[in-house]
Amino acid sequence: MTGGRFANPFRPGAGHMPPYLAGRQNETDQFLRLLGQEVILENMVLTGLRGVGKTVLLDTWKPLAIENNWAWVGTDLSESSSITEERLAVRLITDLAVITEPIVIQSEELSGMGFRPETPRLEQRLDFEMMIGLYQRTPGLASDKLKAVLEFAWQCMQPQQKRGLIFAYDEAQNLADHAAKDEYPLSLMLDVFQSIQKKGIPFMLVLAGLPTLFPKLVEARTFAERMFRVVFLDRLDEKDTRDAILMPIKTADCPVSLLGNVSSMIIRESGGYPYFIQFICREVFDVLAQSLRDLPRSEAAPPGHVVLGEISPAGILRKLDDDFFAGRWARATDRQRDLLVVVAHLEDCDSEFSVQEVAEKSKELGEKPFSASHVSQTLTRLAERGLIYRNRHGKYSFAVPLLGRFILRQQQQWKGDRE
Repeated sequence: MTGGRFANPFRPGAGHMPPYLAGRQNETDQFLRLLGQEVILENMVLTGLRGVGKTVLLDTWKPLAIENNWAWVGTDLSESSSITEERLAVRLITDLAVITEPIVIQSEELSGMGFRPETPRLEQRLDFEMMIGLYQRTPGLASDKLKAVLEFAWQCMQPQQKRGLIFAYDEAQNLADHAAKDEYPLSLMLDVFQSIQKKGIPFMLVLAGLPTLFPKLVEARTFAERMFRVVFLDRLDEKDTRDAILMPIKTADCPVSLLGNVSSMIIRESGGYPYFIQFICREVFDVLAQSLRDLPRSEAAPPGHVVLGEISPAGILRKLDDDFFAGRWARATDRQRDLLVVVAHLEDCDSEFSVQEVAEKSKELGEKPFSASHVSQTLTRLAERGLIYRNRHGKYSFAVPLLGRFILRQQQQWKGDRE
């Protein structure tokens, strides 16, 4: 500690690596098992709500794959990447070129692929220009062209003696077919990878995204259900949550000790969601930094250390509401918020719920009840706004973690504003 200050070890943010990655060993073990495949029979879907750490886990898997002699390419998938089949193909080729550009191709190989340069060249690199040229010269549909590029790339990668290549994409729920425009980029990706994997080419897909991702894959191609191993990333249990809170303090040798009631408050209010753990912990330590000189020292604490004993979560939760929830809440109309309030009063709202359960609860609450058909229509609109999603069992769930708690906190204030 210098001048009453210390570095806050917690880092909330979209995709920011936490100071200590708690839990997730089971999910990592499943990924490592996929790396042992000689022939790719299963690809990976990593799914879960926002704030559970999908991006972070994906980032930790990359060095593991490289250590196991796999090459790795990928990025975030934007909606613009999947507007057309050709755009998706260009996206894949662009990412592939990052690792293939150093590969030198002999002129004989180029001739075999239909290239006839006017001036013979001793070598050509397997860069983006070369592969996009091959894509454009190959006859057939976009899928035929992309298969030709991927097959040729693997042929040229053979001297590297890699076990395979992973195409890893975050925010993959943005992938979609567009039947109205006769464009099927999602189906293209599934068809192409199934085809080349059947030929023994070890190119594996690892897709991370919201819970809407896997149903979209199956809707596009029914064989996707057998093509992917789905790992649902859930909240941390109490032990792992406590480790996520305490280990960064220990590792960074922070001049702070947390009494049990403070860590218990963080466990309770975070719900075990990694983003919320980081957010609340950071706020707790910021509060401490501002009042460090006034805090009593404990005889039980090591010299130079401070024990943080009592802190109210109210102010921290207000900031969390403003930073994380408010923008999402603003997407809903007043009547849609009425329905969300009903859902928030369900006993297990953070799990899943049915149309009938919501309709019955609205009658129980008494104010302007919803019919089952109205519930169904409103949930569909809320799904379009990213607040609700329909799972594969035909039931609905909040698309935002701990949204029910936020709604209950806001209910009284919102009613007052409307009056």
